[in-house]
Amino acid sequence: MTSGSCIGISTMKPCCRILSSYKSPLLFGFSPTKVSDSIIMGMLSRSGHHISTHQHKYNTCNTQILGYKHEINSNRRDFSVSGSNWGLYRNFSTSFCVNIGSFRPRVVSLVPHVASDIRNHSTSVDSHARDTSFEKIYIQNGLNAKPLVIDRIETDQSNLDFEEVSENESSVNIDNLKDLSENKVQREVSEIEKEAWKLLEDAVVTYCGNPVGTVAANDTADKQPLNYDQVFIRDFVPSALAFLLNGEGEIVKNFLLHTLQLQSWEKTVDCYSPGQGLMPASFKVRAVPLDGSNEAFEEVLDPDFGESAIGRVAPVDSGLWWIILLRAYGKLTGDYDLQDRVDVQTGIRLILKLCLTDGFDMFPSLLVTDGSCMIDRRMGIHGHPLEIQALFYSALRCSREMLIVNDATKNLVAAVSNRLSALSFHMREYYWVDMKKINEIYRYKTEEYSTDAVNKFNIYPEQIPSWLVDWISDEGGYFIGNLQPAHMDFRFFTLGNLWAIVSSLGTTKQNQGILNLIEAKWDDIIAQMPLKICYPALEGEEWRIITGCDPKNTPWSYHNGGSWPTLLWQFTLACMKMGRPDLAQKAVDSAEKRLSMDRWPEYYDTRNGRFIGKQSRLMQTWTIAGFLTSKMLLENPEKASLLFWEEDFELLQNCVCMLSKTGRKKCARFAARSKFLV
Repeated sequence: MTSGSCIGISTMKPCCRILSSYKSPLLFGFSPTKVSDSIIMGMLSRSGHHISTHQHKYNTCNTQILGYKHEINSNRRDFSVSGSNWGLYRNFSTSFCVNIGSFRPRVVSLVPHVASDIRNHSTSVDSHARDTSFEKIYIQNGLNAKPLVIDRIETDQSNLDFEEVSENESSVNIDNLKDLSENKVQREVSEIEKEAWKLLEDAVVTYCGNPVGTVAANDTADKQPLNYDQVFIRDFVPSALAFLLNGEGEIVKNFLLHTLQLQSWEKTVDCYSPGQGLMPASFKVRAVPLDGSNEAFEEVLDPDFGESAIGRVAPVDSGLWWIILLRAYGKLTGDYDLQDRVDVQTGIRLILKLCLTDGFDMFPSLLVTDGSCMIDRRMGIHGHPLEIQALFYSALRCSREMLIVNDATKNLVAAVSNRLSALSFHMREYYWVDMKKINEIYRYKTEEYSTDAVNKFNIYPEQIPSWLVDWISDEGGYFIGNLQPAHMDFRFFTLGNLWAIVSSLGTTKQNQGILNLIEAKWDDIIAQMPLKICYPALEGEEWRIITGCDPKNTPWSYHNGGSWPTLLWQFTLACMKMGRPDLAQKAVDSAEKRLSMDRWPEYYDTRNGRFIGKQSRLMQTWTIAGFLTSKMLLENPEKASLLFWEEDFELLQNCVCMLSKTGRKKCARFAARSKFLV
């Protein structure tokens, strides 16, 4: 197959119809750029094919689309890309909103335009391009099409015909979501909340007339927005929850579907492509001249997979956050049909395939590079950082809930369950520290060689930092930031510990211990502006070596001990799960006194969080959304309960390693399990 050929995946005969302005390949033996709409419509009409044009309620553009009616079963349509104008059948094309002079705007199906042609030179296509199995789906360069996983092979060509796509098949604006948008939650709000809602609505980004996300920051006075004018997956999560809790589901569904579409794009850095299934860190809606015209333009989504980011690091957490948000959308709206769609199920599977790929690692935790999550600069978190493991655990639990179990997925579901079991034990046993565990580490023997070793990772007692000895409270504990051979990062990372509570990665006793520690060390972690992203800050020679003298991550600033108000919503959710809403309310009240007055900063500096961050963006959207989400969670405990997980005792019964069958004495897991039963 060449880039101009038709895509035939599993059941599909090579049969491609695209209205294209893509200039590189010649499609169907002629140059697409020289063919007018009238010619194409004439060709289709002579073949008995139809083009339908519909005006959607939420869309200012008309849609011209081509489609297949290809039935798989009574519940699913493999090419029914539920959608509005964003894109017709995701296997073949992307939709662009086009305005031509003073004529009525329309949407045409086009091959994606990108900021650089480098996306069309991927190394991801190999000799397995024709393989129809899920494990060997590859994307042909040039078309940037999204593969589908088909349940069964359809050999009867009579089942393939063209059909007009009706408005009822629109995937983005379905009836129940219209009802949600029209029936927003009515409640009394303070003046600060009214201001926050106004700012959040002003940050909404539209694509072809439909809302698709919120920009990272919306400060009109900022002359150098860099990538803060883009829609970030991780940044949009608190915005999405605020909209969902307020009864507005349309924007969240649009976001989920558009970012899923972007998952299939070719992404390269210096002609090298990462694994298929990677979600972008962010995307931007761009207006691009159409065919060199100054009067006609098209709206395109331009994703960033890390090839433009500072440090050029791919975002590991984006796909994990996407899965978590997908579950939250279903829980808060009741629209579970979205999860069952073929393209969404395929998107989940591609993310899991990327995360569950076998490698050289001996641990169930994910091995990642520095800067691959919210801390996206060099901060010494390479290896197995807590934040990634907590999000990974949450995404696995979400996936186990949402995956449709059949012959094609049963092995994947089993792998997810096994990984959950191994990861929960690994984190609870080896990442947890309290006064008792620190005393054990203090008396560790080193250079132990055996399966019965106590000091399995050869940790040297001298690694216990002096600050920890006096800082750890008697009644609390926490999950350390990282664990590798001969290395324990004892820093307290807030997001990872909070998400360990939310996802039940920790036991009930451990979860209570984390909140006890935060309460005991309130002046260190909460202080005057919640919450420290990590504690303590790297200083002196340690800062110079670990950060590379990063001028933005100076001590008690930005990622290096800065205070991030967006963490409020995760703290609130964790507190509500553990029956401590009083702690969350105290933190929210503290933030409410300053956020509006300080113009909603991205982060705060100094040990106590007294100063607005030196390089902090103002009107930071996830600061605004985190505050609103926290307020609504406190007012709606029944909705908050839909967003966290209780302990899954089934996971504790599964021992993945099965050492009892290898002739060894016993699995160390069974000896330790009694400590972690709730």
